Amino acid sequence: MKKHFLLLAIGLLAVLMLAGCGEKSKTDVVENLDKKVEELSGYKAKAQMTLQTGSEPQIYEVEIWHKQPSFYRVNLKNAEKDQSQMILRNNEGVFVLTPALKKSFRFQSEWPQNSSQAYLFESLVKDIKSDADSIFKSTKDAYVFETKTNYQNSQMLPLQEITFNKKDLKPSVVKVMDTDRNPLVVVEFSDFDFDAKFDKNSFDMQKNMSFASVDVETSASVNSEPFAVKYPLEQIEGVKLTEEKEMKTENGKRVVQTYDGEKSYTFIQEKAVAATVATSSFVSGEPVDLGVAVGALTEQSLTWTFDGVEYMIASKDLSQEEMIRVAQSVQGQAIK
Repeated sequence: MKKHFLLLAIGLLAVLMLAGCGEKSKTDVVENLDKKVEELSGYKAKAQMTLQTGSEPQIYEVEIWHKQPSFYRVNLKNAEKDQSQMILRNNEGVFVLTPALKKSFRFQSEWPQNSSQAYLFESLVKDIKSDADSIFKSTKDAYVFETKTNYQNSQMLPLQEITFNKKDLKPSVVKVMDTDRNPLVVVEFSDFDFDAKFDKNSFDMQKNMSFASVDVETSASVNSEPFAVKYPLEQIEGVKLTEEKEMKTENGKRVVQTYDGEKSYTFIQEKAVAATVATSSFVSGEPVDLGVAVGALTEQSLTWTFDGVEYMIASKDLSQEEMIRVAQSVQGQAIK
């Protein structure tokens, strides 16, 4: 009888040990992801980013380069709109480039450390580590985490679901969700190289400014067309459109909308014009990902370019989060 119980106990112990070896816990996976970040020298990745924030989905091709410790090159392209922008970080600072217009903004910024970034591996791992209440599940081929986000407009996009391949811990899909768990931003990785190599000019601003030289010609035809005036869908409580002025400029028209009430702001739209020579402007603010474009955010303004039009929101009353919400509600919606 004792021998029988002994054999049974040994058998149960063996089953438990095999189960433990075959399936990693949440803690194990987080530790392995953290170790992966620590061992990284750099990576290259390609992804498709789909935005569901408007009446029609916007699809972007994203190419990501990262070289430790702090060099970044993120190229975002919407082929349908001939819209191409790049976020670049090197020893000189953080730049947002619009090669087709030969224009760039330079920031003294902590980007990308200061907020969540759905297409950066180390940012995803940081969000997982920062959320003690993150939800974890293991499937046949993947590890899946649901975590809180750290976006500048986190009230609109508070949650994200991150899926990693079990075999190599490469990210496969990231879904950034609203409060009802509807995915508004979906990033699907098609390629991810943890052993990427870079040449000495990979993160050079001047070299990358000429990266989309082909787009300069295509944008010229876009810019020759008059633009349709747009109106923000975001309703700030107690605020409404009180005045709209249209002025003629050398390049067409400038439209200035005034919104007044409990808070006030001005919304300006005009045709974007390519510079004859490359220009760079310093901004004492932060680059902000609006989905359809990368904007320049300061305490009292937000500027961005999309589909050949330059937009600007200026306000002493709106918070930065409110300006972001207004900006995101402009694109992909019906025009009045």
